[in-house]
Amino acid sequence: MSGKPGYVIARLTVGKERFEILVKPDVAWQIKRGKQVDVSSALVSTEIYKDAKKGLKSSQESVRASFKTTNPLEVAEAIIKRGEIQLTIQQRKELIEAKRKQVIDFIARNCVDPKTGVPHPPTRIDNALNEAKFSVDPFEDPKEQALKAIQALKTIIPIKMAQALLAIKIPAAYASRAYGILSNFGVIKRSAWGSDGSWIGEIEVPAGLQPALIDRLNSVTRGEVEVKVLR
Repeated sequence: MSGKPGYVIARLTVGKERFEILVKPDVAWQIKRGKQVDVSSALVSTEIYKDAKKGLKSSQESVRASFKTTNPLEVAEAIIKRGEIQLTIQQRKELIEAKRKQVIDFIARNCVDPKTGVPHPPTRIDNALNEAKFSVDPFEDPKEQALKAIQALKTIIPIKMAQALLAIKIPAAYASRAYGILSNFGVIKRSAWGSDGSWIGEIEVPAGLQPALIDRLNSVTRGEVEVKVLR
């Protein structure tokens, strides 16, 4: 498994035979928990090992005898669902840290302080999560965890989910490039082209992304974009 950081071993023993595969732990755990996920997306490779660390592969005969098939995806699914997913303490720590960052980023993008309408800084969210004693699951979907975290945070800081609706006009010279930026930030609710080639429309974005979007549009259009906050 050396040279493949971020991947772990899933292991299943059938009789006296041991079978191992290299998997992406977060995706593999989704499969193990019964979610409908493409098995191939969890695999580092389709190789079936008897000892992954030593690079020793299982024979086709032993695979067929134990799984009644040599189809690597079917075998991998069985190993993930029936076997164990190995994690070192360090790997688990790294997964939790990465997932916690995703949870905090989601909250910072999608929530505001209802008293001010301004997003909470990530550091404040992080501290509030600690105060709320919210534990991050290294394998659960970050959005699902963020929604749970928001409920926990309500006892610590004023917070609510919010979407901003912006009316935007982009001069013709920058319209093509700026339009691509808009589609990456949110959902375009209205779109029209002016007689002068300018783009006029409305976009709904997570409230926490509003400042970043306006800054980006100002940069691309050299300050010529027109933005009006509708809500």
